[in-house]
Order: sequence, then structure tokens, then C-alpha cells
Amino acid sequence: MSNMRHYFITGTDTDAGKTLVASALLARARLDGLTTLGLKPVASGCEATAEGLRNADALSLMDQTYPATDYATINPHAFEPAIAPHLAAQRAGCKLDLEQLTQTLKPALEQARDLVVIEGAGGWRVPLNTNQYLAELASRLELPVILVVGLKLGCLNHAQLTAEAIKADGLELAGWVGNLLDPGFSADEALYKENLDHLTGVLPGPCLGIVPRISATCPCERAKKAADYLHLPIID
Repeated sequence: MSNMRHYFITGTDTDAGKTLVASALLARARLDGLTTLGLKPVASGCEATAEGLRNADALSLMDQTYPATDYATINPHAFEPAIAPHLAAQRAGCKLDLEQLTQTLKPALEQARDLVVIEGAGGWRVPLNTNQYLAELASRLELPVILVVGLKLGCLNHAQLTAEAIKADGLELAGWVGNLLDPGFSADEALYKENLDHLTGVLPGPCLGIVPRISATCPCERAKKAADYLHLPIID
């Protein structure tokens, strides 16, 4: 994978904006003339369709994948209940396993793409089963991590704790992205800047951009608009 860029996308919490940022990074890469692939290995909260279970986050990644690929490649494990993935899997009579998940993703990761992002679920310590975490997939694949910080009250604590956990697991924080969730958090411009300066000072990776509130409702349009605020990590 030395000639390609592979990253694991995690967030400070559920709904921090992982999908928006992952899709926007792919959109940024496409604007730069790069080939892309977005993967969502495990997704709960899927909708039943004529084609099978479909997840909105996975579909957003699919929109920004070029050349296009099939849904099953992007989201091999889809579950209907909007609950923790390991519990959704249990209800579906399935047990998620790190080794099996790694082997499932192997063909996709061997594709010749310039940028590949693998989006996790929830925060860093979301369980895969009773004794494994989804974040261990990043460890198994030796992936640098991009952290999405949901900018709201409490994010300083959540961001630093997550960064510490990533480091404790022996992984590199390739960068972080701030995603404004609460407009009130940026109402005081001076205080907002102080918060961002603090994050820049304590997080070990570079800031790849700050995404403001995006008004577009179409996921594809939101990703393209967010891409204007981002840059890709620098590869040595």
C-alpha cells in the first residue's frame, strides 16, 4: 500500500461528522484528480430496500468513490437496527470478528486507488464483539487515523481522550478535522478561536480543516461544499 493513501476515520463520538468528513476528503481527492474508495465495513441503522439493506453513510461514501464500485464492497456488514453494531449483529444472528472482517476488506484494499478511507462506527472504543473493538481493525491494518472532532461544548475533553487512546494503541494521528455541530459554540469569535487554538496545541496531528455548518441537504452536495474547507494529509 506504499503508493496509496489509506486512512481510518474515527470521531470523538457518534454523530461527530465522520461521514461528512470522510466523504469530503474523497471529494477533495477527486477534485485533485485522484482515484478514491470509501469503505464502511460495519453499519447499523440501515434501511430495507429492493436491493437489500442500505446505509445512508455508506451511500454517501459510495457517491464519492471513483471509479465506482458495488455496495457490498463498500459496506459488507449492514444491519437494520440503529444500535451499537455488535448488538445489531447479535440480533441478526451474526457475530462480527476482527480476522473475518480483515479478510473481507482485503480485496477492496488491494484495489489501485490513490485515496482509501475506512470509516469506523461511533467513537474509538465501539465494540466489535464482547472482546474486540472496531478500532482494532486500524491496528491490524496499520492505518494512520484521521480524527473528526465534533465542535461543541465538551469537545476538548473528548478530542484529547480519543487522541490519547489512538496513541496508546500504537497508531499515528495523521490529522484532525473540526466539524461545527453547535452554532452556539462559534457565536463568540474570540472564544471559538481559543478553543481551536487549544485543540491545535494538544492534538499531535495537524489540523486538516474546520468545516462550518453546511446548509445543503443532499449528502453529495454537502460533501462537495465541505471539501472546500479541507486538505489531504501530507504523505512522506
